[in-house]
Amino acid sequence: MSKVKFAITQMASRNDWQKNCDTGEALVRQAAKAGAQLVLLQELFDGNYFCIEQHAQFLDKAVELDRHPTVRRFAALAKELGVVLPVSVFERAGNTCFNTTVIVDADGRQLGHYRKSHIPDGRGYQEKFYFSPGDTGFKVWETAVGTVGLGICWDQWFPECARAMALMGAEVLLYPTAIGSEPPNPGYDSSTHWQNTMRGHAAANIMPLLASNRIGKETAPDGRSDVFYGRSFIADYQGEKLQEMDRTEEGFRLQDFDLAAIRDLRRSWGLFRDRRPEMYGALMTLDGRQRSAAV
Repeated sequence: MSKVKFAITQMASRNDWQKNCDTGEALVRQAAKAGAQLVLLQELFDGNYFCIEQHAQFLDKAVELDRHPTVRRFAALAKELGVVLPVSVFERAGNTCFNTTVIVDADGRQLGHYRKSHIPDGRGYQEKFYFSPGDTGFKVWETAVGTVGLGICWDQWFPECARAMALMGAEVLLYPTAIGSEPPNPGYDSSTHWQNTMRGHAAANIMPLLASNRIGKETAPDGRSDVFYGRSFIADYQGEKLQEMDRTEEGFRLQDFDLAAIRDLRRSWGLFRDRRPEMYGALMTLDGRQRSAAV
């Protein structure tokens, strides 16, 4: 498939699984009716963002993928509507929990899953208490609309993640997200920085990028809150924003891309031909110092 219509969505949490899934489903149905062939929902859309503070009771929300009610519901929806749906969920695997997205193809088949690699740990975003670092590695999937790569929220700040997916054959980059106010510095608004970082991934890899974020104020049991930015957007292969939602609206946006034409352009640039992997050893270290095998 060459020409594809993509959709981003944006919604506020109702702090209720049924209500959140009903809202998410309604947005998917509206986008599909408008012609969307892939619809991106936000990170952990089926409930509140429970990672604002550390509360052990929230660990009970994690469910194994093979019986996860959100995955089952939205896989059936994808099949009914004939759309590709990445489904972001809280996964339990034995005694371990992951922040996971399942890729559901347009026929309802689960093509596989990705576990979030980069796990933040800061005031308002204490995810290390809940999630182990993902062990799937970066992945891409051949779907009914083309080859997609997906990272989850904090992954979007790391250019290595986007480049790895591009090298693996991704034609479009997807980022379900939960980002908002910065509790250590309430006066700081990081939303434009957030957008610009991802727009750079789109431009550097010459491929479209979609980001779907949450909106609204969500409060932890101890009273601490995050206010999510919204500003979900779609960027083209040059990093230009073609679609953007505001900070409060609930809904979706659509954008067409000719993936074959973009693929031809990407190949013509020679960016991947001219890479020098043997010179990038510093990227394989934490401190940038390349060491000899004897050290």
